[in-house]
Amino acid sequence: MSPQGRPRLGLKVVTPRSLAVEAEVEDVRLPGLEGELGILPGHRPLIAALGRGRLRYRAGGEEESLSVRGGFADIRPEGVLVFTELSDEGTNDVPPS
Repeated sequence: MSPQGRPRLGLKVVTPRSLAVEAEVEDVRLPGLEGELGILPGHRPLIAALGRGRLRYRAGGEEESLSVRGGFADIRPEGVLVFTELSDEGTNDVPPS
């Protein structure tokens, strides 16, 4: 739980080069192969393949996002672990949001 009493998720985004994100978040939206996946605390366990697009998450009321190129997400009730490659900044290979 957050200090405001809202349930939270742990989010880790791992790339071949680094741990890109490690945060406690309110929700996560992932670019699944068949559309966007919305993840809230308590989500049922799931392994999901990711496509290209925006990985979005909300932490402290602020939305953050990363451009990703495929990968997998291990989704658990208490958190999300994402293995992906980040798109290079300034490229046009990710559709606009």
